[in-house]
Amino acid sequence: MIPAKIDPFSITTISKKSVESIFDWFDHHKQTFYTLGWSYLSNQQQMEELFYRSILKVHKELPRFKSETSFETWVTSIFIHTCRELCNERSLQVSEESEPRQDIFKALDQLKEYEKEAVALTYVKGLSHEEAAHLLQVSVEKMKELLFSGIQSLRKVMGYGSHYNGCKEYHKDYIDYLERTLDRSKKVDFEIHIYHCQDCQDDLAFFQDVMLTMQNLTEEIENLHVPEDLMGNVKARLADKEEHRQQKNKKRLRVGIILASFFALLIGIEVFTGTFTSLYYTWTEKDQELRPFLQQDLGERLNIEAESDGVKIKIRSAIADDIQTLVFYEIEDTNDENQYMMNYDDGVFVENELEIMNTVGHPRYYPPDLKSNVNNKKKNVYQGKISLLPLKTENGTIKLKITKLLKLMRDSSDQNDINANENIGYETGEWNFEIPVTKQPSVEYALNEETEVEGVPVRFDKLTIAPTATILQYGINNENPEKMIDVLNFENLGVNNKKVKPDMYGSSFMDSQQDMNWTSFQTNFDPLFGEKPKEVNVQLGSINLTFQDPKTIELDVAKQYPQTFEYAGSTISIDKLEVGQPSIIVISDHEIKNRAYEALNFNIVGENENDPVSMEMNSDGVLVDKNGIEYDTNDTPVSFEEIERPRYFVTVQTMKIDGNGAGEKVIPKRLQIFGYSATKYLDDVVKISFK
Repeated sequence: MIPAKIDPFSITTISKKSVESIFDWFDHHKQTFYTLGWSYLSNQQQMEELFYRSILKVHKELPRFKSETSFETWVTSIFIHTCRELCNERSLQVSEESEPRQDIFKALDQLKEYEKEAVALTYVKGLSHEEAAHLLQVSVEKMKELLFSGIQSLRKVMGYGSHYNGCKEYHKDYIDYLERTLDRSKKVDFEIHIYHCQDCQDDLAFFQDVMLTMQNLTEEIENLHVPEDLMGNVKARLADKEEHRQQKNKKRLRVGIILASFFALLIGIEVFTGTFTSLYYTWTEKDQELRPFLQQDLGERLNIEAESDGVKIKIRSAIADDIQTLVFYEIEDTNDENQYMMNYDDGVFVENELEIMNTVGHPRYYPPDLKSNVNNKKKNVYQGKISLLPLKTENGTIKLKITKLLKLMRDSSDQNDINANENIGYETGEWNFEIPVTKQPSVEYALNEETEVEGVPVRFDKLTIAPTATILQYGINNENPEKMIDVLNFENLGVNNKKVKPDMYGSSFMDSQQDMNWTSFQTNFDPLFGEKPKEVNVQLGSINLTFQDPKTIELDVAKQYPQTFEYAGSTISIDKLEVGQPSIIVISDHEIKNRAYEALNFNIVGENENDPVSMEMNSDGVLVDKNGIEYDTNDTPVSFEEIERPRYFVTVQTMKIDGNGAGEKVIPKRLQIFGYSATKYLDDVVKISFK
């Protein structure tokens, strides 16, 4: 019998040595976690932040670790959650600096979130289906479905016979058959069918090619070396944080509770009517966002205070439901004219999160509001709100700990904008709160409406009216790969005589579809405050489409460049083709008026298609709003949130290509275009009636 491998960093040792020992554990396992991180992120700065945050989170959650699962699996779940956070933060930026990455990670970037995670956990981290399913909180069968759809998506990206389609009723058996875990009776039936079906033979063969490519990632992973200074930088940051924490612990915090006024007290004991409650808060509550919740008796004023180094934080109220826990706060700098805001999971932690909150949920992002009257009155006071995870209990006390605040930098030329060119500032300290909350009820309404948007079937499944948000759940048919809707954007949602706007950051993919031919999504809208729907009007705004339109352009280094070719009704120029270390290719199309595409989906192939290459890609482009106004992001900082339905047209694409071997040159031979993406504006209204 081969003895089991013993991990020198046991959970007992880690518990005793705290952050230092957790760092040592990560340092010992850094290779696999570093590789997993590259499945999400694109540069070393993000990777350093990933390890830093993960170590702190493991330290914070360590007392709640239970031995039902292995310590490594538990840490991996925290690591994955942190990857998602950093990936979401990255997606909010219009552009960013990225570093060369292996082709397989670039291919993974093009998958849907849960597909990518299923593939990465299975083939990059090497987990079993059961372990990966546990981490993603799905069934093993659902895990296999995600793995199947992920491999199918990789086929399209990697060009492995994407035009072959086998019989759909046998798709569910592909993975079990190739992994030799299919039941004997099903295996016999499957092999008989395969023997007589040429389409399934071809489809399965190409599916197997991609699966084998993923299974043979060992060499790719070994070539992905962890930089020597990465863990050293992380350790230095942890040491600085610990020193700062010890200094802050010497200072006493002042936590006070301000009593409600006489009228609020009377309202709390139900002396006055609900009508007076509404009028009372109209007179006394200046925060226009908090006021409607108080008028509807969905929360109460709390005004819990804590102060550290002259910065005072006041928790004004907290509203909880099945969607999120919304915390309204005020931050005052008593020493200087600074404004600060809270940023979830960046110095803002719920210490008892696992006990009272539903960790399957996703907090919403609320950008800073510097245009409101209240935030323009005083330069040292900021009122805002932050979204936390929803409650899983009917009521409870949130133990909120804050150690860092984000300093808001205003552009001197426009006092309502945050200057994107300024260095982000922070204020550190320690503020602790115990916030009482009661979960408010939500109402779900089943919908049964199907329509077509640009020829693609779309169905509306469910409407949820919660105190803090209105949620529309819908599905998009994905059976036609030649034309697919990636994102459906809404203008507004009309319920009875009220219209609510969608949240710019409130749309998400849902892991709930039962039919593999449909992809489920949900979009958050502003709250309706208990409105019972009689009729719903869904006003569509725009869609982001992907078109499959393959074309191969032969490249010849002996030719003089620029050279042009026609594609999707446009004339595209190959401005530069230069062989070296790296080889450089530049393509451009500056004519964006009436252009069919916004960005191309393509790949560069060298002389030997089987030789692995590394490609770094940079692009320039122009933002165009719905009215045709152009914004050059290279000339002037652009507030992306303020542009109406923006489209980003790529005008110049620069590729730097290297061979994976030392000193290897890559001679580009073909430009393979798979298709393109585009945005179309809509004015359709879908009417849904209720009986």
